[in-house]
Amino acid sequence: MQLPAGDEDPTTYAISMRGLVKSYPGPQGTTVHAVRGVDLDVPQRATFAFLGPNGAGKSTTIAVLCALARPTAGHATVAGADVLSRPQEVRRRVGVLSQHSALDAELTAEQNLHIHARLYGLSRRHARSRAAEVLETAGLTDRRRSPVRTLSGGMRRRLEIARALLHSPRVLFLDEPTTGLDPHARAQVWEHLRTLRDRDGSTLFVTTHYLEEAEKCDRIAIIDRGRVVAQGTPLALKAAIGDDLVVLRTGDDTGAERVVRGIVPPDRTITADAGGVCLRMPDGSTWIPRLCAALQCHGIAVHAASAAPPTLDDVFFHHTGRSLDATTSESGGSR
Repeated sequence: MQLPAGDEDPTTYAISMRGLVKSYPGPQGTTVHAVRGVDLDVPQRATFAFLGPNGAGKSTTIAVLCALARPTAGHATVAGADVLSRPQEVRRRVGVLSQHSALDAELTAEQNLHIHARLYGLSRRHARSRAAEVLETAGLTDRRRSPVRTLSGGMRRRLEIARALLHSPRVLFLDEPTTGLDPHARAQVWEHLRTLRDRDGSTLFVTTHYLEEAEKCDRIAIIDRGRVVAQGTPLALKAAIGDDLVVLRTGDDTGAERVVRGIVPPDRTITADAGGVCLRMPDGSTWIPRLCAALQCHGIAVHAASAAPPTLDDVFFHHTGRSLDATTSESGGSR
């Protein structure tokens, strides 16, 4: 079947970018590079996570992909339209959920949706029908006449997702969709997103610094200081690290570190801190009996021993030399 002019083949990527760069003028004539030569492909109908700390370049990349900011260099296509040559078409084909709410707290949920639908050019009749549809999808039909200020944080976020879906976008961008929500509300939002993907075949592009949320996605790209340092499925990224984390808590961690160094291969990095003696080993659980026996022979009591497979934070540390949790807590607002 021949596709209408301007429509993409459904077998192609929903998002594709090559050499994407976005820079801003800095102080005293300097240049701030927010995005540095990103190459990335997002499959159709996938849930894709852009994982990185605040300030890594996640929100800037979304602004470029939504044709809200022009790239300094490189090119990108979204839902079959080029962000430079066809920006208006890109905006028609995408939905955006930003970090900060743009709902009018004094208007009802239904009124907020009607206004947004009209801004997208929907007729009054179509706006009413679409508002009813997305409210039902969000589980908010019974609250359609409630002022937004009376809704819980989770309900507001679901309403914002519903608003982004009014014009039936092909790609939905969600920038930190659960920031500020409690664990129960976060779980509800993600259940809603899974339903959208499975029912409508939507492509979801999510930025997050929550590791447990990235685990829910089909594919992940890790971005740090404007560069993509790794990408793949969560399982493949963790499998590439390979080794388990072995942790020993003893009565003498300094002495235990010396003993362990004499047993394991010399290329292993071993640390001893408040958390205990830590090292990475293949099949870590098989090493625990041997290490414990050696420590006991040296008169060092072992209080606890564990072996855990790699996590996404381990993947981030492997590629950047820093913990994602640490960089997130230390940095300010995201960009």
